[in-house]
Amino acid sequence: MDQLLSTGCEIDSQDSRVAIKERWKDQVQAISWMYVSPISIAQTYHQIYSNLTQILPPLARLSNPADSIPTKHLHASLNKNRHPVNFVRWTPEGRRLLTGSASGEFTLWNGTGFNFETIMQAHDASIRALTYSHNDEWLVSADHEGIIKYWQTNFNNVKVIQGHNDAIRDIAFSPNDSKFVTASDDSTLKIFDFAGGSEEKVLTGHGWECKSVDWHPTKGLLVSGSKDHLVKLWDPRTGRCLTTLHGHKNTITKTLFEKVRGNCLATSAREQSARVFDLRMMRDICILKGHEKDNITALVFHPIHPNLLSTAGDGPIYHYLLDEPNTPPGVATTIAPYDSPDPTTTPAQVIYPAHKIQHAHQYAVWSLDWHPLGHILASGSNDRSTAFWTRARPGDVDVNDDKWHIGEAAAEAKGTWDRRGARRHRQEEEEQEMEDEVDGLVDQKMPSKAPAFPGMPGLQLPQFGKDNTGAQPIFPGMGSAPPPPPMFGNGVPPPLPGLDPSHPPDFAKLAEMLGKAGLPPPPPIGAGQIPQIPGMLPPGLLPPPGFPGGFPPPPPGLGMGAPPFQIPGMAGGGSVSENKEEPPSSGGGSIRRRGPLPSQEESLQMEQRKGKYTRAR
Repeated sequence: MDQLLSTGCEIDSQDSRVAIKERWKDQVQAISWMYVSPISIAQTYHQIYSNLTQILPPLARLSNPADSIPTKHLHASLNKNRHPVNFVRWTPEGRRLLTGSASGEFTLWNGTGFNFETIMQAHDASIRALTYSHNDEWLVSADHEGIIKYWQTNFNNVKVIQGHNDAIRDIAFSPNDSKFVTASDDSTLKIFDFAGGSEEKVLTGHGWECKSVDWHPTKGLLVSGSKDHLVKLWDPRTGRCLTTLHGHKNTITKTLFEKVRGNCLATSAREQSARVFDLRMMRDICILKGHEKDNITALVFHPIHPNLLSTAGDGPIYHYLLDEPNTPPGVATTIAPYDSPDPTTTPAQVIYPAHKIQHAHQYAVWSLDWHPLGHILASGSNDRSTAFWTRARPGDVDVNDDKWHIGEAAAEAKGTWDRRGARRHRQEEEEQEMEDEVDGLVDQKMPSKAPAFPGMPGLQLPQFGKDNTGAQPIFPGMGSAPPPPPMFGNGVPPPLPGLDPSHPPDFAKLAEMLGKAGLPPPPPIGAGQIPQIPGMLPPGLLPPPGFPGGFPPPPPGLGMGAPPFQIPGMAGGGSVSENKEEPPSSGGGSIRRRGPLPSQEESLQMEQRKGKYTRAR
């Protein structure tokens, strides 16, 4: 009280009471901040990052699908030889991601570090579809030329069949893996027996190219989508079309059954909306909107939460919660058919995205696939990259302000993205992935064949300078080529391997065998001599003494005379040199001499006859 009086304030005044209250509030806040800021901030961060180990998987939070929405960008993987990524599929155990590219290559990416593991040429054409069997033991892929291949889990190709004459766009296994169905650009669906690889049924009914097909996870029911804007349900036993669903006005891009409960069917088309149908009512119950400027190219259900659906278009990736409309401001909320008195006549409820990643890719996203545990989403795009997305961690407050959500320019303005640092980081990642790719390809290369003597199989040349086991080449400029065999002072080459000069083979029996075969017998030789074919010697060996001029005799008919034509650089021949100043050659291998240059005096006289250079200077 004395302190208040000393300040000159009147207690009975209402303004003074308000001023005292505000001053006391500021003092309390200042004291509390000074008391808690050094410790509470550290405790808060410690609590945040210690909670990372307590993040539960989606299976532990079945009633909270919003916790599983992948809002954070993890990594973008690129091959050394970049091609559009048409399909992405997680391996059944979730340790790796398999991608199929437009070049026909399979690429395996590590599911933890997202680095390159291996690559292989699986098809000669662009890979358009691939899927694993339900027992996780087989992989089936199809390409743009209609070829279907069976693969084991170690990527051993065991069977190749020609399924269609046109491109195969989608493929799906039956619930017991005994059959699989394909959708092709030839406007047909085909059911194949998996064990025999034989065609069982051909489903016809679409008027244009079939773009998608799926088999119900528990029932004998097929769904297909075509370029004729129709979605059809089929009985795989009889091949009969059960019903046709209308609702899209453009090419169907994806038809997919929900795998957890099996009651819903999702469809997308090259338009700004997707639809969810209830198979029990055989009608659409949800219309997914939000793609304003791009067409929907891919969609996928979450493997744990049946009400979480993700779609992708010409760059963005949107996530929808089917039981939350998320209506934007100024838009009227519609009622769900399940909440209406008459579900059969109530219009479908419009659902808007629960989360948007506007700049997920630069070009169209062709494929989406969830990790089997449901915590990582993989996307393959026409921009030749494979991206990984996951849930935000505690303390990730800038997730919604990164370049994948608001763009590079806006993120750089907010300070959440550094262009130079990102470029340097991207370059380091590409260099690391190139090194990983080179290391991964070492085991796939076939061993190189060892060089051998020409015409003498089984005799290998020595390997010089390889693995530090031989001497280095002594001739500059020869590189890795081996030097010629050593010369011997006596002029006699060593005996050929397998022949003993002291015990020559019985040529009488050899002559008898050649005579029965209609071939001339070999010439007789004495003991200690090496059998030789007239006119031929092994490459690199000196001729034995006795040959004229040190060379084997020429073939019959040519004789030892001069050749009938002039050989450049050698004297003699059928023609006489016109150069009078060229000295005659004295041997068979004289040095080639350059002809004399024309005289300058003669050239000057010719120019003076033309009236030039007549006056002396």
